[in-house]
Formats: sequence, C-alpha cells, structure tokens
Amino acid sequence: MNPFGLMQVGLIVLCINTIFSLQCHYLPLQLTKVIENNLQLLDKMGRKFPQQCLKEKISFRFPEQVLKPRQKETVEVAIEEIFQHIFYIFSQNLTLPAWDWTVLAQFQNGLYQQIEQLEACAIKKHTHCFRTAVNRLKLKKYFKKIDCFLKEKKYSVCSWEISRAVMRRCLQLIDKVIRNL
Repeated sequence: MNPFGLMQVGLIVLCINTIFSLQCHYLPLQLTKVIENNLQLLDKMGRKFPQQCLKEKISFRFPEQVLKPRQKETVEVAIEEIFQHIFYIFSQNLTLPAWDWTVLAQFQNGLYQQIEQLEACAIKKHTHCFRTAVNRLKLKKYFKKIDCFLKEKKYSVCSWEISRAVMRRCLQLIDKVIRNL
C-alpha cells in the first residue's frame, strides 16, 4: 500500500474512533432515551394488567446495590448485564401472552442494539471488572427467580404480565439511576 493510501486508512480509523468515543461520552443521555422508549414499548406490547393476575402477584426484590457503585462506567456495565437478562427473559417461550408481536420485536431489537453499544463502550473503557462477581451473581439470581417463576407457572398469561410489570419497574429504577449520574 502506498503512503497516501495508508494515510487515508489512518484518517478513517481516527474518524471512526472519534465518532465512537462521542457515542460512549453521551451514553447516559442515550440510555435515558432508550429506556423511555422501552417503557413505552412495554406499555404498548400488552393491555392493562389483568385483574385476575393480582392474586398471583409475588415480590421480586431487585438488588439495587448493583446500581450504586462509585464509577459511572461500573453502572453502565451493570445496566448492560440487566439488559442482557431482560432480553433473555423476553426471548423465550412467548406463546401465550396476547401481546403485539411487532412491538415485542421492536423492544427486543432496541435491547439488543443497546447491549451492543454498552458492550462496545465497556470494552473501550476497559471496565469489565463489574465490581466483583458478587454483583453479577446478585443480578443473575434475581433474573433466575423471574425465569423460574415463568417456568413454574408454565409461561401462563398472568406470569408473563407479572414479569412485564417487574421489567417495567426494573427499567424505571435504571432510569432513575442514570438521571442521577
């Protein structure tokens, strides 16, 4: 490759790196918009919470301490992990809920794109040390309870509606944390 071609490649790499860095710099603002959109999609996905499901309602206590670290980057890594778990929950055995499948697909696609963005920024900032494995384990345990609840209830309409409400609260908590960063 001639020196001029090498210089062009170098400039392209530099421009892409600069654009990518700006995306990561504005990540909290972007996350706020994504979460607002995801909350709207969760609402549009289904109807009002069915009254008959109120008796089945159980409490899933979100491990809020995973979103209270000292560094913004660590919060972003925790949010990435949460989005991955939510994506997993909403990607399995969705045969019973009477949800709008187009809206569900938009919700899944939005989560997936945000996971990719968060992963890229976490790699860029070298922050894969998500404040010990303890926080990761707490999140895994929390979402495992939800997964087990769905399986135990044989993915019933009520179990999905309860899970949808739980995910809504989870996203609202993340939104609150991001706005305070």
